[in-house]
Amino acid sequence: MSELPVVVIGAGPQGLAAAAHLVARELDVVVVERGDGAAAAVSEWGHVRLFSAWPELTDTAGRRLLEPSGWSAPTSGFPTGAEWVSEYLAPLADALGERVRYATTVAGVSRRGRDKVVEGGRKSQPFVVHTVDANGVDARILASAVIDASGTWSLPNPAGADGFPALGEALTAERISYRIPGDVSALAGRHVVVVGAGHSATHAVLRLSELARRAPGTRVTWLLRRGSAANIFGGGSGDDLPERAALGSRARKVIESGVVDLVTGFRVAAFRQDAEALTIVAEDGREVADVAHVYALTGFRPDTGILRELRTDLDPVLDAVAGIAADIDPNIHSCGSVAATGARQLAQPEPGFFIVGVKSYGRAPTFLALTGYEQVRSVVAHLAGDHEAAARNELALPETGVCGGSGDFDEAASGCCAAPALLQIGRPVGASV
Repeated sequence: MSELPVVVIGAGPQGLAAAAHLVARELDVVVVERGDGAAAAVSEWGHVRLFSAWPELTDTAGRRLLEPSGWSAPTSGFPTGAEWVSEYLAPLADALGERVRYATTVAGVSRRGRDKVVEGGRKSQPFVVHTVDANGVDARILASAVIDASGTWSLPNPAGADGFPALGEALTAERISYRIPGDVSALAGRHVVVVGAGHSATHAVLRLSELARRAPGTRVTWLLRRGSAANIFGGGSGDDLPERAALGSRARKVIESGVVDLVTGFRVAAFRQDAEALTIVAEDGREVADVAHVYALTGFRPDTGILRELRTDLDPVLDAVAGIAADIDPNIHSCGSVAATGARQLAQPEPGFFIVGVKSYGRAPTFLALTGYEQVRSVVAHLAGDHEAAARNELALPETGVCGGSGDFDEAASGCCAAPALLQIGRPVGASV
């Protein structure tokens, strides 16, 4: 099967990095991207500024591929998503040329002539990547290996607190958004609610707070499921990502100033349409009324449907790769970040198949681009037979004072903030954008 290409699913940051590493090792690669251009998901939140600086957003193999053209890596500053695409990800995709196939959706991955049940001769058969193009024409790509870097952007979590849409959530969908807002001017003078506790929710709250200061009568309510707001403001001076620390500090100020109304322990059970507005009902019966629009920013989950004919090992709690789940579980880990994960931790029961990037973390919330770049470096080294390089840890993460986790879901969090433990690849370890 060595004459067949490695197929990479997704032309986002990790998918393009994987392709660059494969090119550097002189392995054939085909990248399949359902968007019309590189990093289509990043482009959708192009108005958002990252809290990772430029040196943490480019990959070594990507830089090496681009530099002969005269491109030089930005050395400082915090780009927006759009700048990340235009100044690095799109040029990298261009350098990969026809290896990247756009407007092509992966419908499934399997083994040639073998469904999930069949064992006989399974490992000797190539992978089959089933695709559908923009015209609805289906095709198959035979592959020696498959790297799934498709991310989680297509499946945002619902507002409902139990993991399913709340009652009435589908019926009131025109008033609910699941992405960080850009232009919010149309909501001036209205009551807007944000549901969620992560960085996306914080970005939305800050954008809406600016509107509230400009437009009298604008109300912003921030609903948290957890019983305390102790962990949502970040690590302050203990965070080596200053933009992330600044984000938390700004959020604290808008709460303390009264511009935003913070409500804790509010687990959404239902949405009720009342004339021209919504009423949001919590599991405990509390209500937030007269709501013009809701931003439900409660995280994402991986689409595992395309993998249903492969033998995969995913954690039953996080939907993450099982080999890293114990080290990224927010029910256990409330402080710091998780260090490098490589080919050994990401290995699946199907030899030659790997899930990388945000998708490898399933529903776990804390992922950095640097971690994904280290993942693909190790995985490609493994596919090239360079097992020493695959086992090596080349990751250096910034320290963080950010506390997270849901272990103290009903009570105030402990407040513990610690630096991440940098574990060596080769042990079961697991810590984007």
